[in-house]
Amino acid sequence: MTRPAARDPLDILKATFGYPSFRGRQGEVIDRVMAGQHTLAVMPTGAGKSLCYQVPALARGGTGLVVSPLIALMHDQVRSAEAAGIRAAALTSADQDRDQTLRRLRDGQLDLLYVAPERASGENFRRLLEEIDLSLVAIDEAHCVSEWGHDFRPDYRLLKPLLDSLGPVPRLALTATADSATRADVMRQLGIPEDGLILAGFDRPNIRYAISPRDGLPKQLAALVAEAPGAGIVYATSREATEKLAAQIGRDSHRPTRAYHAGLDPAVRAAAQAAFVASEDMVMAATIAFGMGIDKPDVRFVAHAGLPKSIEAYYQETGRAGRDGDPAVAHLFWSAEDFARARRRIETEVEESRRPAERTRLNALASLVETAGCRRAVLLRHFGEDPPERCGNCDNCLNPPGAVDATTVAQKLLSAAYRTGQRFGLGHLVEVLTGKGERGPSLGHDRLSVWGIASAAQEAALIRPVARALMARDALRADEHGGLSLGPAARPILKGDEPVPLVLSAPARTRRRRGSGADANLENDPLFEALRARRRDLAREQGVPPYVIFHDAVLREMASLRPGTLAAMGEISGVGRRKLHDYGPAFLQVLETHAR
Repeated sequence: MTRPAARDPLDILKATFGYPSFRGRQGEVIDRVMAGQHTLAVMPTGAGKSLCYQVPALARGGTGLVVSPLIALMHDQVRSAEAAGIRAAALTSADQDRDQTLRRLRDGQLDLLYVAPERASGENFRRLLEEIDLSLVAIDEAHCVSEWGHDFRPDYRLLKPLLDSLGPVPRLALTATADSATRADVMRQLGIPEDGLILAGFDRPNIRYAISPRDGLPKQLAALVAEAPGAGIVYATSREATEKLAAQIGRDSHRPTRAYHAGLDPAVRAAAQAAFVASEDMVMAATIAFGMGIDKPDVRFVAHAGLPKSIEAYYQETGRAGRDGDPAVAHLFWSAEDFARARRRIETEVEESRRPAERTRLNALASLVETAGCRRAVLLRHFGEDPPERCGNCDNCLNPPGAVDATTVAQKLLSAAYRTGQRFGLGHLVEVLTGKGERGPSLGHDRLSVWGIASAAQEAALIRPVARALMARDALRADEHGGLSLGPAARPILKGDEPVPLVLSAPARTRRRRGSGADANLENDPLFEALRARRRDLAREQGVPPYVIFHDAVLREMASLRPGTLAAMGEISGVGRRKLHDYGPAFLQVLETHAR
């Protein structure tokens, strides 16, 4: 089959998506795909990864095949593509229009087809593709290919035979989260050459990172929700916790809330997800089962009510905030018990060959939560970048904490744990070190050399935060009953070879949402709110989320520029030809009414 001459990708970007130019390294990725080259693109969430396959699929002609891990994510992407005028469909077990989709595919009436890896790797599907003119194959969430990735999916590793059978069809793997080992594994598994890597960086400058010890979580979450009025996600570590937090947040904030976890009836989960996607201010309390299947760009905050599994998981989960580029917040609340539980899981549930890598990942998390320096710098260094020392948009940069040398207190606490038999909890060790309480003498602990050696007020006040720091770095370990024993990192501390700096939390201070100039002032502008209300009505009429129609950034530009004609509106970034036709008159009417 002779392929028609390719169209200009920049023309497609302008006409279909309404953007005047490519952002970041999008243009490089698209150039490689247009040239038929295999590529792995590592780009931060919100950097426009989907455009990297949508534009060349339209430009090259034929159908672009997109392998995606979740049905909900596919449906969300299909909905957004169709709103832009792209002929898209998904072939999944949840779709009732399977025969119609297959007919459209065979007739060349689809620009994009979304499928799960389980279907894509099957023999029947491979035979089907022999009849199809494919423009490209995109493998979304490509870190799932690698056993070193945090969301490993075995079916992704079965894709290479399919890819090899397609001959010269370019393959494009896309992910936001992959360290160097994961990147190398993905490229090997998918047959992408060494020169096929485009690393666009990991920085999400619009996200403000903050990390706090858990201390009265309901009150901490209430303060966060009050500061961030848009939609948000709170990740909890158990099903029970999601339901409890949803009830608490709803009661404290009077905001709509839902709980989401794998134990709920599928229909209840689907309804909760649909309500969240459509809402502009809902708070979803969820386990990590929630999120990957959602491409909602206007999530204003993501909170973790417990420790994530790794820095990769943390980056992926916090990356669900602020995908539209507007300011967003990511706040992690942690405790020493989180680390103790995670270390027990590694030793009891993880196969032995993977334990060293899992311990390394947990130690990297410990470095992130205990640092007195820039959070973003720690994150970016983990992914191999060389960032500035300060970012200006994390808690430690905005409100620098103090730090003290707590090595002596740490040595005293470790000695007390050892000399009391490595089976008592922190409360008893505090009594021993301060020389107070009745239980110590009854056990004969008042005769130990560690009795009362931290009785000074300044040292006594540091014992509990030092214990938290030692548990994070695996110098102290807690059993399921709270008994503390020495971990492998204790020895260098006791010998004086390893210092223990302790971060002292800075006093909390009120922070305004980040914004600048006219854009920040528009948040309370009557015209901007009228445009949002019209968007809300249109979304409800058409059964789509508001962001599918236009992002807030587009409405802000409308409110600022106040175009008087459809042609002028079409010059606004993000207003493509199809959306101008479908929605332009309704928004022009709002602008005219406001002008009168």
